[in-house]
Amino acid sequence: MQTAAILWHVSLLVPPARRALALGLVGLLRLSPVVLFSLVSGLVADAGDRRKTMLVTQTGLAGVAGCLAFVSWHGLVVPWPVYALAALGAAVGAFDGPARQSLIPNLVPREHLPNAISLNTIMSQTAAVTGPALGGLVIASLGIGWAYALNSLSFLGVILSLLLMRGVQSRPVTRGEVSLRALGEGLGFVFRAPLIRSTMLLDAFATFFSSATTLLPLFAQDVLRVGARGYGWLYAAPAVGAVFTSLLMVPLISHIRRRGLLLLVSVGCYALATVAFGLSRHLWLSVLWLAVTGAGDTVSMILRNVIRQLETPDHLRGRVVGVTMLFFMGGPQLGELEAGLVATWLGPVVSVISGGIAALAATVWIGARTPALRAYRR
Repeated sequence: MQTAAILWHVSLLVPPARRALALGLVGLLRLSPVVLFSLVSGLVADAGDRRKTMLVTQTGLAGVAGCLAFVSWHGLVVPWPVYALAALGAAVGAFDGPARQSLIPNLVPREHLPNAISLNTIMSQTAAVTGPALGGLVIASLGIGWAYALNSLSFLGVILSLLLMRGVQSRPVTRGEVSLRALGEGLGFVFRAPLIRSTMLLDAFATFFSSATTLLPLFAQDVLRVGARGYGWLYAAPAVGAVFTSLLMVPLISHIRRRGLLLLVSVGCYALATVAFGLSRHLWLSVLWLAVTGAGDTVSMILRNVIRQLETPDHLRGRVVGVTMLFFMGGPQLGELEAGLVATWLGPVVSVISGGIAALAATVWIGARTPALRAYRR
């Protein structure tokens, strides 16, 4: 809900001629803290208690959402406070991601990890379905400030769950240290492992070029002309496709043998659906193609996470997540800037279509250059 609200909020605070670039800057400002802190946050996740780290980060994210609500209710007329708080939230999130992802393998036996990752995807994508759809309704009826406020309150559920979590090994068995040597160990592992390296590149290239989500305010306002409620449906559509696909993946993931090949195919489908969305001029057809992008992205996300978690030792998980976060978060955020620049120059439709074509070409190139990924099996 908050991500959708920030993009809509910024689009209202700038002149129409600067809107595409202003939306692209949101991605750049979210990326900068990730670049600065992701490697350090991985070290923190490997050296400390991952559950306690999440308690701190979740409380911080609730505070950022509360501040966004406060400035919205006090008649904000310039976008820079929204930019600043979005960057602060990204900084806190940079420490949350490694701790969260590193904790998951400690909650279930190794043989159930693929199913646990699928269930975790259902959880997050279900929230992503309801969030933007409700966000559009809340923005239209109550105002943007209430979208931020409701998000702030939602963190209480996460914090309570962490407080109730007992009997979990939330520290790595072999505890790491916060040092340059430990950082070098993590970097060396990531770039020596072709499976980890290739999944990172798929993250980065596919999401860099196929950043249609960033331009959804422009499609809702100028291309499809469907307003705030239509924007909510467009923003929620990828998550709808993701939820249905996640439900299918839970029983199927343990039976999929050609996991590497399916990963490449799913990213290719994501790119082709992005092109189809750019060509569409009808709301529900656009919603359909965005749902297909969500389905393809979910299959690839689950398989990428399964491959990384199964191929990474526990004492390196935080650092590996920290390094890969530069790619799977940096790609979309830089992609938002790229999409905004191309949309300013050539328009949002050309930006989305060209991005989908480039993402497909990058997928083919990575698959051709990484035989270990094509051959990866259960």
